[in-house]
Amino acid sequence: MPKKAKERVLVALSGGVDSAVTLFLLKKAGYTVEAAFMKNFSEKINIKGECPWKEDRLMAYRVAAHLKVPIQTFDFENEYYKKIVSYIFEAYQAGLTPNPDVLCNNEIKFKLFLDQAIKMGFDKIATGHYAQIKKTKDFYQLCRGKDPSKDQSYFLAGLNQTQLSKALFPVGHLLKTQARLLAKQAKLPNADRKDSQGICFIGKIDLKTFLSQKIKPQVGDIVDTKGHKLGTHEGVWYYTIGQRKGLDIGGSGPWYVVAKDIKNNQLIVGHIDDEKLYNKSVQISELHWLGKKYQLPLKAQGQIRYRQPAQNLTLYPDKAEFKKAQQGVASGQTLAIYIKNELVASATII
Repeated sequence: MPKKAKERVLVALSGGVDSAVTLFLLKKAGYTVEAAFMKNFSEKINIKGECPWKEDRLMAYRVAAHLKVPIQTFDFENEYYKKIVSYIFEAYQAGLTPNPDVLCNNEIKFKLFLDQAIKMGFDKIATGHYAQIKKTKDFYQLCRGKDPSKDQSYFLAGLNQTQLSKALFPVGHLLKTQARLLAKQAKLPNADRKDSQGICFIGKIDLKTFLSQKIKPQVGDIVDTKGHKLGTHEGVWYYTIGQRKGLDIGGSGPWYVVAKDIKNNQLIVGHIDDEKLYNKSVQISELHWLGKKYQLPLKAQGQIRYRQPAQNLTLYPDKAEFKKAQQGVASGQTLAIYIKNELVASATII
């Protein structure tokens, strides 16, 4: 990493080890760095003990103090609730399966946080994402992180050229084990802290418990693909396409959710070999190019969820055709399009 003593960088310090190592590496490389913690968790989300934001902030401040770097807190609570939480409720109620982490990066980390940093005179922001940005003659390319088990490029599928030009991902070229080792060598106070899980800035929560705050239970039928009743559920919006756990219907299972009839509040399930659980062709909207716009149709690879192995496909303006049928494709999911290790485009499955 080249020395950029005159370039000012604001690091999004979350309390986790990856952003802490990010701060450590940038300071070591000679950047003029400061840190900021984002308070996004809303008290309106009534889930006790699930999001330890106070503990996260305390750890972020401990890391900053250890590295002798100034730190402050940005309060985005209201914006986060409006942009992310409200959308999650609305999407699930409409029968969609949104990806909060993709939306959070688009609307919070690389919009609100970036805008605030620029207003304060910083040249760039940095986060602990396992992804890489490569500069070519004409574009900034978003590429997979070096560690395939931790690659987070999928969550960044909605970024644009301006955002990529203002971002740094210092841990993207590292394996997770290397990042942990650096944290220990630097004696960072969170070197052994566990990685966070769950919804961006909310934490690991039960989806049904979360959604039931705004979407009240409504009993409906669970039927197989031939219409035979197998049991009941408390609301189709509490389930996602491809879901297996939590159906509680017994029989010759396991059963998987293959469709949701929102109008009639009916959950349709099938077995793993049921053809209705799979899709080779998916309709898409909001096709977004991160940089170069390729001519369509385009042979590429696709990913419909985090950590899914790359799937060969052909991309068209309004659809994607996979070489192999995909299990559990749901409306609202983000489809990330790759050419080798570069994420070139994204779209929303409809």
